[in-house]
Amino acid sequence: MTIDSSARMATLDSVGAARSDARARGSRSPWMPDLPAASTPNPPEGVPATELLWSETVAPGGYTHLRVARGTRIRLEDTDGDASASVVVLNALNTAERLNVADTQKIPWQAYLGAGHPLLSGDGRVLATVVEDTSGRHDALCGASGDAWNVRKFGDATPEGPTPSGHALLRMAASKHGLTRRDIPPAVSFFKGVRVAADGALDWIGSAGAAAHVDLVAELPLIVLVANAPHPLDPRSDYVAGPLRVHAWRSRPTRSDDSRHATTPERERAYLNTIAYAELAGL
Repeated sequence: MTIDSSARMATLDSVGAARSDARARGSRSPWMPDLPAASTPNPPEGVPATELLWSETVAPGGYTHLRVARGTRIRLEDTDGDASASVVVLNALNTAERLNVADTQKIPWQAYLGAGHPLLSGDGRVLATVVEDTSGRHDALCGASGDAWNVRKFGDATPEGPTPSGHALLRMAASKHGLTRRDIPPAVSFFKGVRVAADGALDWIGSAGAAAHVDLVAELPLIVLVANAPHPLDPRSDYVAGPLRVHAWRSRPTRSDDSRHATTPERERAYLNTIAYAELAGL
């Protein structure tokens, strides 16, 4: 087929013509945020679309980043069973306070993430809580895939390439908030499960299937970084990732009368630390 480039150049030979040409195309990427969020074609069940603050679908091999108020509820949904969401949360008021995966497992006396599990900082506060979980396949042991792992397996790890690493995507997300590589702690990963065998080996249990979701509640104002890239233990030879749907709406942080507040003495102290910090800051 012959392309008449001279005719197209004539069409674009002015700002007005170029603008009209661009607007006439009318195409929309499925990876663009839904604006306003109420226009989402897939609102979370039981949540009026008018209450949504954010709606987007993160592409396979893509990333997103949110700055959310205390009490915001964030739903991550694995629509087709192949999403792998590596998540890092930081205190938006002081980004030196960030997710500490070791304390996230140590304080609740539980290595496996699930409903009611707090995500803690190294300062003894709860940054976010997993308040709903229909997957049960998560990992707080391996972190996001690294550049070296991706290069060895796929030949490339760059975020603009065909097989970006989870860590490269997290760095891109962090840069939108003035953060750098040194500000990114080990991530937790949702929708791809790992268990520890009796001999200490890490066993891959993979996905729970399509349409699973996880809800997080922000216990403090947060910066939330999300990378959607294959898990480092995924045994498949191809770069496989699926769409990751993200919605956010207003909710409330954990209170002293919530059952998860005092599940253990350690959790109770972490939530009390968080509430005291928030009240002192007038949040």
